[in-house]
Amino acid sequence: MIVATAPHLSLDFFFFFLFLFLSYGSCLIQSLVSPHSTLLLPTNRFDSFPRSARRKTMVEEGSNDVSADTLSVEEWLSHAQDLVPLALDKAKEVKGFPGRWKMIISKLEQIPSRLSDLSSHPCFSKNTLCKEQLQAVSKTLNESIKLAELCTKEKYEGKLQMQSDLDALSGRLDLNLRDCGLLIKTGVLGEVTFPSQTVSTATDTESLSHGNIRELLARLQIGHLEAKHKALDTLVELMKEDEKTVLSVLGRSNISAIVQLLTATSPKIREKAVTVICSLAESGSCENWLVSESVLPPLIRLVESGSAVGREKAVISLQRLSMSPETARSIVGNGGVRSLIEICNIGDSISQAAAACTVKNISVVPEVRQTLAEEGVIKVMINLLDCGILLGSKEYAAECLQNLTSSNEILRRNVISDGGIRSLLVYLDGPLPQESAVGALRNLIGSVPVDVLVSLGLIPRLVHVLKSGSPGAQKAAASAICAISNSADMKKLVGESGCIPLLVKMLEAKTNGGREVAAQAISSLVSFSQNRREVKRDEKSVPNLVQLLDPSPQNTAKKYAVSCLASISSSKKCKKLMISYGAIGYLKKLSEMEVPGAKKLLERLERGKLRSLFSRH
Repeated sequence: MIVATAPHLSLDFFFFFLFLFLSYGSCLIQSLVSPHSTLLLPTNRFDSFPRSARRKTMVEEGSNDVSADTLSVEEWLSHAQDLVPLALDKAKEVKGFPGRWKMIISKLEQIPSRLSDLSSHPCFSKNTLCKEQLQAVSKTLNESIKLAELCTKEKYEGKLQMQSDLDALSGRLDLNLRDCGLLIKTGVLGEVTFPSQTVSTATDTESLSHGNIRELLARLQIGHLEAKHKALDTLVELMKEDEKTVLSVLGRSNISAIVQLLTATSPKIREKAVTVICSLAESGSCENWLVSESVLPPLIRLVESGSAVGREKAVISLQRLSMSPETARSIVGNGGVRSLIEICNIGDSISQAAAACTVKNISVVPEVRQTLAEEGVIKVMINLLDCGILLGSKEYAAECLQNLTSSNEILRRNVISDGGIRSLLVYLDGPLPQESAVGALRNLIGSVPVDVLVSLGLIPRLVHVLKSGSPGAQKAAASAICAISNSADMKKLVGESGCIPLLVKMLEAKTNGGREVAAQAISSLVSFSQNRREVKRDEKSVPNLVQLLDPSPQNTAKKYAVSCLASISSSKKCKKLMISYGAIGYLKKLSEMEVPGAKKLLERLERGKLRSLFSRH
């Protein structure tokens, strides 16, 4: 009987062991592969337990691999709360590494109050970040328990390695405590959000609400670096799609978090962080926050040693921020000039233009101009005038030289000795001369002999500017003509260049400043007889000059108009034209205002008018 049933019993045992292997084999393999991992039962084992028992088993077994989807936020909270006393008990049993464990224990003791603060928020159970944070805390507590057990049993590989592991544990506890506090401070818990995987693509970001953006921004401050990296990816895409919405919910703490990522160890994170910073700087709404959160030093470091993209975005950010004189001073104070000058020399076209603009912005501040000169900025700007890749780079270089030469004789002589006049004149040969180059030349006129300027071709360039330049350039050219017309020979040369008709036309300029400087130039030139005849022959000269007799306070050209008209009033034809265009009425008011020369010209015109009346009769 026994022999007959033995095969049947063996078959039952075979299927029984086969069932055990299929049920627990994967767990056994996992345990063998990772000697420090805890043997876990299949998830369905927990599912058959009540929740309280499930949490108890998790705590007893030190599990940190429970699926995030199987437990609610409240269950993760209870799980973390149950782990804290166990972690504390284990930590207090350790005899070795007393200093490190004392620090760890003090941090473990702070966790319950942080969890309490977190769980007391009305939206605690509805926010994805809460669940993720509780998972992170639980993972750290489990790690504390394991390390405490290893230390108690003295089963660690080496003392130095364990010291390093304990320091890392202490750092993670700091991070957990900080992140729990930040979840409250950021205000993100007041929003109900979607799970984090729903904001991982660019198309998903298009439909994000303000609450989701707040969660995304909060992720830049909370958690490990990889999580911040993913959040940064999404933020970069979202800024491209809907920058306005992001800016509307951006807070100072979020900007601080992004600025901190500029110094991350990962070059890719730094590159993406500076891309966001660049967008924020260009938006024009966050400059003060960025500067107050110390964005300048890491931006300057990226200009020095960042990737091509990172360097470009950093320079563009500095370009925008340097528009503030105070920030410009800070860039100099943080040693940013040298790296900007290097980009001006070797950078690609976009970076070079942005760096030149930044240096130009800095040169607006008078007290840092000498520092710029000491860093070699004059030669660099002259080189940009000659060899700049983009026209914009050349224009910024000319503006920088104009600023540097505006009030400092030493810097003017440096520009002259480095060949700046020739480069500025060549730059003016372009199709649309701008004000900056003419302004720089105007600043240099008093520091170099006029015959040298003439030999270099200054006068033909000024005529070209009067014909083709921008309104600001024309005004600067007229001012330069005033500056060089200080002798009969120079007035003769200028008059022969053909600039007088251009100056007469400029009397119709839209800006009062343009009209004034044109009238001043004509007033200077008409003292030479040949130029006076040129003005008389121009049909527009008298009507344009009479219009400038307007006595209104805004018209600052009236005294020069009086001088010009007085110079050509010996001509009967011109006097008749002045009277016909209403000069007498204007001059009466100007005489009352005691404008120099107005009364004398009025008497001359009135005598002429009387003679005309008598001759008719």
